[in-house]
Amino acid sequence: MRTILHSDANCFYASVEMLHHPEFRDVPMAVGGDPETRHGIILTANYIAKRRGVRTGSALWEAKETCPGLVILPPDYDQYLRFSRYLRELYGEYTDRVEAFGLDECWMDASESCGIKGDGEKIAKEINRRVKKELGITVSVGVSWNKIFAKFGSDYRKPDAVTCVTGENYRQIVWKQPVSELLYVGRSTSAKLKRLGITTIGELAESNPDFLYAYLGKMGRTLSVFANGEDRTPVSFAGEAPAVKSVGNGMTMPYDLRTDEEVRVSCYMLAENVARRLRENGLAGDVIEIYTRDSELRGRTCQHRIGIPTNISGEIAEEAFRLFRENYCWKNPVRGICVRVSDLTGEKQPYQLSIFQNEAARRKQRIMDRTVENIRRRFGDDSIRRGLMAFGPDITPRKRKEQVIHPLSYFQKGNLSGA
Repeated sequence: MRTILHSDANCFYASVEMLHHPEFRDVPMAVGGDPETRHGIILTANYIAKRRGVRTGSALWEAKETCPGLVILPPDYDQYLRFSRYLRELYGEYTDRVEAFGLDECWMDASESCGIKGDGEKIAKEINRRVKKELGITVSVGVSWNKIFAKFGSDYRKPDAVTCVTGENYRQIVWKQPVSELLYVGRSTSAKLKRLGITTIGELAESNPDFLYAYLGKMGRTLSVFANGEDRTPVSFAGEAPAVKSVGNGMTMPYDLRTDEEVRVSCYMLAENVARRLRENGLAGDVIEIYTRDSELRGRTCQHRIGIPTNISGEIAEEAFRLFRENYCWKNPVRGICVRVSDLTGEKQPYQLSIFQNEAARRKQRIMDRTVENIRRRFGDDSIRRGLMAFGPDITPRKRKEQVIHPLSYFQKGNLSGA
């Protein structure tokens, strides 16, 4: 039987922020978006704020009404990506099978490590202790024989806990819980199951899979597999999948853009930030996307697969601008832009070369990007700029950045398998 662990960093964004802002450690604090850019929601909150009713996803104004004195900090995804990488490196000391499920969660298959490191519970407690000591944050760890019950275990007791779900106790621990506690049973599915009289995970497990399929489609059989602990999905090897599926950068412009050249300059400034963050985290992607919002707040998204993974700022910017130029009709001026790269992989992963690409030129562009970053890191963001920046809008996304990180789905690879 496998030994699967799932580690979940408690209040991850807030925990990282409290490390850098210890003055907020003993006050209600949350990480949230910027109301001016219409992203005024709570992303996460510390436990002091949660005990006072602050909930993830609630509007900033609502959270402030619920918890007077709430301190709200803007998200810093560069810091969160860095700590996510630290966590995965620590997990990698126990197994080479470490699969990210977002920035703050990971599965580990420690089956082959138990002979050296001890059983799953011992490994989980050691990881729990080391994360607290070495990184200054806490994790809750679930241990089981499959990924679903391991994740249930990490959610079962928080914060800073270890829960083992075994073949002997899962009926008492898992089956008695509301069906909404099972992975991928959201509000809509929970309501559908309730209409069938299914309110607990145990009742779901004991339901006829064919009946669930008839009512919920293929997800019905999937949830039956989940509830019975029969999921056999393997844990990916470290490096097979990144912790996130896309990285982007966007902002509402200080004034409406009215020309192609202004948009092109904006694409370059946003793409530089995206490319830098991709390289810092060893990532590249081959799907380029641009989102535009016009002066009447109508949004439009266009994307294209370029075929070769990239983290080169010029390639990202030019492809984003090409998509804009071919799809935007200029009926209204542009109010906001977001440039995003998705379908990510490790930047050192091999890829199929193309006769239409000049790899020598691409290597020079990578070197140039890194050189520019080093100069800016040493002498400041404005120490070196592209010439075209002198002719565009007076904005600096590095200072006014609205960062975008999208987590992975459990079904990202489509490799779900049951009994």
